Order: sequence, then C-alpha cells, then structure tokens
Amino acid sequence: MFSLLSKKSLIKSALFKNTPIYVQFYITARCNLTCKQCNITYANSDVREATLDEIKKIADNLAKLEVAIILLTGGEPFVRGDLPDIIKIFEERGIHVRMQTNGLATEEQIHKAIEYGGKDISISLDSLKAQIQDEINGGFKGSWNKALKAISFFTKYLPVDSSFASLGCVFQRDNINDVIDVIKFGTSISWFTSLVPIHITDYFHPKGFRTFDQSLKFRKDDYFFIDEMIENVREMRKKGFLLYDSDQYLDDIKRFVRNEPITWRHRNSGLCDSPNLYFVVLPNGEFAPCCDYRLNTGIFTYSDDFVIQYRKREFRKEVQKITGKCNGCMFGSFPEITISLRYLDAQIQRVRLFYTSPPKKKWPVSYEQILENIDSILSAR
Repeated sequence: MFSLLSKKSLIKSALFKNTPIYVQFYITARCNLTCKQCNITYANSDVREATLDEIKKIADNLAKLEVAIILLTGGEPFVRGDLPDIIKIFEERGIHVRMQTNGLATEEQIHKAIEYGGKDISISLDSLKAQIQDEINGGFKGSWNKALKAISFFTKYLPVDSSFASLGCVFQRDNINDVIDVIKFGTSISWFTSLVPIHITDYFHPKGFRTFDQSLKFRKDDYFFIDEMIENVREMRKKGFLLYDSDQYLDDIKRFVRNEPITWRHRNSGLCDSPNLYFVVLPNGEFAPCCDYRLNTGIFTYSDDFVIQYRKREFRKEVQKITGKCNGCMFGSFPEITISLRYLDAQIQRVRLFYTSPPKKKWPVSYEQILENIDSILSAR
C-alpha cells in the first residue's frame, strides 16, 4: 500500500526521529456540516485555498523532505471539485494519501478519488443511531444515512489488498454509550475504528480544532464510565475487534478527560514531535505546527526556499515556542505517530497491522447489509 519513498521515510523516522513522515493538509475550510465538536471551519475561514499549481510545489517540497503520508482533510475535502487532481499530485510523487471525510460525498466523487490514487480513507461515525449522529453533525437530518452509503461505496471501489479504511469516532457525553457499538460495526465490515475524546477550549484561548461549547465537557461522574469503556475496548482489541488505538494512547485518554498531564510526549522531553515528525499545512499553503496553533512568521510550504527554511535552527525555535507551552492533545494522528515511533509495543502492533497480519476484508458491503449489521448490533444490546 505504501510507496518506496513512504517505506524508506518510515524506517528512517523510526531510527532517527527527524523525518516529517506525516503531514495534515487542510485543503479547504469549507464544510457541508457544522459538527458540535469541530471548530476548524471557523479557525481557517480567514485564509484562501491553495491553487493546484501551488499544491504541486507543496508536493515537491514535501517529497524533498521525504514525507511518507499526507492526510487530506478540511473542512470537508470533497467540497473541492479538484480533490482527485490533488490526490494524484501527491501520489505521483510517492507520498501516500489518506483522506478524511464526513461521508457526504457522492458515489461518483468517491469512485474518482479512488481512481486517482486515494486508497486510504477515514469516515467520521460517532453513533449507530441516526438521531444521535445527525444531532452531533449539527442537526443535519439524513447525514448519518449518507455516511453509511459512502462507506458502502468505498468498499465497492477500494482495492481489497492495497487499501485501508477506518471510522473516526469522537466521543463526548452524548455518545459515550455508543462507542463499543461503533467498533463492533466497524469490525463487521472490516473497518478499523480510531477514538478521539472531544477537545474543548474557551473564547479567551481559541484553538483551531476545539469546540467552544462548554456543555459538552466531561464531568467527574463521567470518569467511571469512560474508564470502563476504555478497558472494554482494550479487551475487544485483544479479541480481534478492529480498534486502531495503542495502549499508550488509550491510557492517555483517561488522563486527558480528567485534565491530567498526558504521557505520550515523555520520550521527547515532554514536547510533541512537531515539526520533526509531523506538521500541518493550512488551506493557503502556510506552515503550522499543528491543528491548534499557527506561527506568526508566515512561512509557506509552496515557497522555493521552504525546505531550507524548515531545516534552519531559527525556524525550529519558533515552533518550540509554541510546542513548549502546549499542554498536549489527544487528536489521534499526532499522538499515534509519536507513540508508533517511540514505543516498541506500538511499533510491533503497526507492523502486524500493515505488513505481517493485516485483517481480511469482507468487501464489498452493500448499504442494505450495513443496515442489517447495525440492526443486529443494536438488537443484541
């Protein structure tokens, strides 16, 4: 599934921890949903979208840095009509493309994205109950059903032997009892599930990905149920259910919801690994340390001198001014990249997942089969 460049970069990063193997590119701030837990459409609404010519330069620069994986996200990436072209630009340069979507894309859009090289997908799914999911999505009726249809379309067109598919489940007080069902459903259709606890901030400390809705914050009487859920899903993974998250990550979820210090950064002097192992590209092509923060220097990843700027000591110091003050996040990708490259157990788990023992896929799966699976899971409660 990974190109020669991606494999080389992954090995190099595991050894030296100084290759940015993973980049999140928010190709647009536009979205056709207003999910409760997300603030990114507002956070990036002040910047334009990069052109295809600029994206080609971004891809050239990232290839020079030996980036292994790029996540194309938003907003909602499928609102850009040129998404297939963007996918092709990165794939042609040996950079593995991962797509993150809310699942409102049409069958034609999905087919074309895969045809142009997008073989790695994550779809947001927070509940097996339409009413709960539609409410989480901002009150958009029918959005749950559209996401399920999109899942079916992906299983129809993705190559069985060289693809990866997962469900991104953000849990909050409204859906804490639905997480286990989502994992069961994902396993039934050969999709992994990745968990993310809701991230909340306030208007005095705005951060890119975090909601301002204080009513969604976990309370002390939720902690027991969260601990119980985490241990249940850990046992489910041991039994063969397709949960992507590592033990270190699951342990830190418990700490995060309690506002206790997280530990996944301990092997890097308490700092996250930006920009050494990962960073963010804003819709206009500007570099950012992560999804929550920006630099004040205005460094653009399509610039002819970006690679030179990236390697300068002064640039690193500017990033560390931000990462040094950050309390950390549990946004899934960033923590798991660090954990996968700094914790042996997680490395072994990832090697098994992608190389030695990947699970067999039961594809394609029709929309009707998906609904039957969901009914079976809910009726067995």
